[in-house]
Amino acid sequence: MRTCVRVIVCVLILRFSLRGALGGAGLPVGEPAALAPEAGREQSIGEVSQAAEGFGVAPGMRVGEAIARCPGLRLIPPDPEGVRTLWAKTLDRLESVGAAVESDAAGTAFFEAQGLRGIHGGSLEGVLAATRRALEKPAPRLGAAPSRFCAYAAARANRPRKGARVVRTTEAPGFLAPLPVALLRERPELAWLPETLMRLGVRTLGELAALPRTAVAERFGHPGLFALRLAQGEDTPLDPRRPPEPVAERLELPEAASGIQLERALELLVGRVLARPERRGRTLRSLALSARFVAGGTWRTRVTLRQASADGGRIRLALGPRLAELPAPADTIGLEVEAFGPPAHDQSRLLDDGRAARRRRLDEAVRQARQAAGPDAAMRLLEVDPDSRVPERRNLLMPFESADPSSPHPHGASGSTSYEGGE
Repeated sequence: MRTCVRVIVCVLILRFSLRGALGGAGLPVGEPAALAPEAGREQSIGEVSQAAEGFGVAPGMRVGEAIARCPGLRLIPPDPEGVRTLWAKTLDRLESVGAAVESDAAGTAFFEAQGLRGIHGGSLEGVLAATRRALEKPAPRLGAAPSRFCAYAAARANRPRKGARVVRTTEAPGFLAPLPVALLRERPELAWLPETLMRLGVRTLGELAALPRTAVAERFGHPGLFALRLAQGEDTPLDPRRPPEPVAERLELPEAASGIQLERALELLVGRVLARPERRGRTLRSLALSARFVAGGTWRTRVTLRQASADGGRIRLALGPRLAELPAPADTIGLEVEAFGPPAHDQSRLLDDGRAARRRRLDEAVRQARQAAGPDAAMRLLEVDPDSRVPERRNLLMPFESADPSSPHPHGASGSTSYEGGE
């Protein structure tokens, strides 16, 4: 009986974050460029162009050192929101060929090729050809091997528009042996290990694979054993991404918005997200807060709630400190649900002081009003900037928050989605 050999395909697009920061355009030819540090974070550069590498500039280098090595270095403001959107479109194109894609970082994706052979000519070459057609621009580097790590190494060794580097199961140990242990840095959980290994004189993956398992476990513990498995051509199974459920809201901010204005903007965003029908009464587990700066560039941070919740007050309490980290004036602010929790349930208090009963009656009244007059029948007035000279900026209408998950919520506040809108 013929056994099926697992083949993992790696799709690698180098400098993808730099391309995304440039709006998806091609990299400047012959011009040294690098991603500037993210506002409010460590002053180290991100991805660098090939021309900058020629001057000795490398990702993670301090800005001062990078400019000293390359005085003409062009610093590109990072755009995590744009990169995320561009990469999501790339993954959609990959999934259009039938691939169940795993991706932990923009520019790198993996999928198993075995199940796709039947719809692409019955061979691995047909799967790789379909992948190249789906991702013509920018041209990716393709690698195929029996494990994720080996496929990544094969893609790194390949060149765009040169087909795919295929490593067979019997060839994997010999292929990995001469490669530097620095390749382990691509796994975030092992980023610290290569430097220690090189201090001990272990410079290639072959030297690491030859070490006794007991000695590696005693010196490095579980991370060392995991690195040993990678060097021997083994890896963990893929975990393909789940279909996204985009639930997001975005507001335009007035000039130099800060303090209570940002707090009210966050309150309005949370209310609109909770009012979206796509939520279907579920709680929220993880959210992403983003902003686009007036001077260019974007900012994005992820917040995972300790306990999944659909309570607007708790969500604002978790997001508020992150909003205070906003490093520069923003012209738009957005909130997106990254993961949902279980359905919300209305549980009564052990000691009911009457407020819960009043709240239930109010929710029932809101539900009936919306059923009779439409989703915009129950709104509440949100005070935003009471001292503003412009009347439209003083207050906004937002959905009335109902504790009943079956209540037909409106899509959001009436009128424009602009922060200055309102009715």
